[in-house]
Amino acid sequence: MTSQPIAGEAGFRPASRIASVGISQILKIGIRAAEMKRDGLPVIVLGAGEPDFDTPANIKQAAKAAIDRGETKYTALDGTPALKQAIGEKFRRENGLDYATDEITVATGAKQILYNAFMASIDPGDEVIIPTPYWTSYSDIVKICGGIPVLVPCDAKDGFRLKPEQLQKAITPKTRWLLLNSPSNPSGAAYSAENYRPVLDVLLAHPHVWLMVDDIYEHIVYDGFRFATPAALEPKLKPRTLTINGVSKAYAMTGWRIGYAGGPKALVKAMAVIQSQSTSCPSSVSQAAALEALTGPQDYLEERRESFRQRRDLVVSALKRIPGISCRTPEGAFYTFADCSGLLGKTKPDGTRILSDHDFTDYVLEAGHVAMVPGSAFGLSPYIRISYATAKSELEEALRRIARCCEQLT
Repeated sequence: MTSQPIAGEAGFRPASRIASVGISQILKIGIRAAEMKRDGLPVIVLGAGEPDFDTPANIKQAAKAAIDRGETKYTALDGTPALKQAIGEKFRRENGLDYATDEITVATGAKQILYNAFMASIDPGDEVIIPTPYWTSYSDIVKICGGIPVLVPCDAKDGFRLKPEQLQKAITPKTRWLLLNSPSNPSGAAYSAENYRPVLDVLLAHPHVWLMVDDIYEHIVYDGFRFATPAALEPKLKPRTLTINGVSKAYAMTGWRIGYAGGPKALVKAMAVIQSQSTSCPSSVSQAAALEALTGPQDYLEERRESFRQRRDLVVSALKRIPGISCRTPEGAFYTFADCSGLLGKTKPDGTRILSDHDFTDYVLEAGHVAMVPGSAFGLSPYIRISYATAKSELEEALRRIARCCEQLT
């Protein structure tokens, strides 16, 4: 007996381009955690990819002033002239990169920058090399745009960084892009200038491969690590490199939705075509706020970075004390990516076994009321991602619960 279609859904056929794209594990875990909280359970969520700090007061004031001035209309398609100028100055001041205003684009978040770039440049069957672990949206955006994600696993022993021989092996005549993220979500791993060099040398030998770099965590690095970006390190690659950034992470402006990028004029122009037929311009008020973020005081960046460093050290040291878990100390971002392979095969109090990182995170959520994300969501298992962008007191309690859950395994 065939089931009848639900009223209002009869005849709906989803587009084939999203057939292999589903709701992310991160979202599913968040939904389950929210349900448990509504039921009165004391769930601690360590999955948030956003700073717990508030947007700085001067930035909020700039937005209010823009509203009072009536700056609530459409703006130029891909960024106001003033914001583009400030972005250009930021690139020159902090990165040693020189971009003209027609080589700069502004969109509704860095995610839209990625989408615009891939949609403007990928034909069906084109390949995009993505080192894993990776931010889950990377591969799904490539798929939606008709491309093929080529996932290259990067081990903890190599700092979760792509090795040149891995890149060389992954490149084919169909390769369109290499996508790198430093510091990384989910691993916190970062490429120094020395780490980048051999990878860039491989790209120099393959002129048909373009480079996309996601620098969104640029300002969140620790222990004297010196941030570097490829287009500045190798000028010969700049004509085929898109350098992506935004105000979300450093300035605690995730909800303001402003991302930006610098790249070749022809690419930026093509990206504008995509944006013109999707969202059109970013929010005028958010652009005014982003202008203040980039041109206003920057002193709080160091204060917040130091707070994140303290939390990182707290989480890493606590995880290392748990038998069965090992954890590399990340260079940046606000995540740890811990190896839980030593827990696989162990038995839970209910008699069932832990067979995967997904099993482990489910167990800790249900038994310890701590929400984490399994490494499988980021293309590399068996790992767990913990975001330490939350209060120190919550982190301490969450780590105690995780340790208790692990002690109960046999």
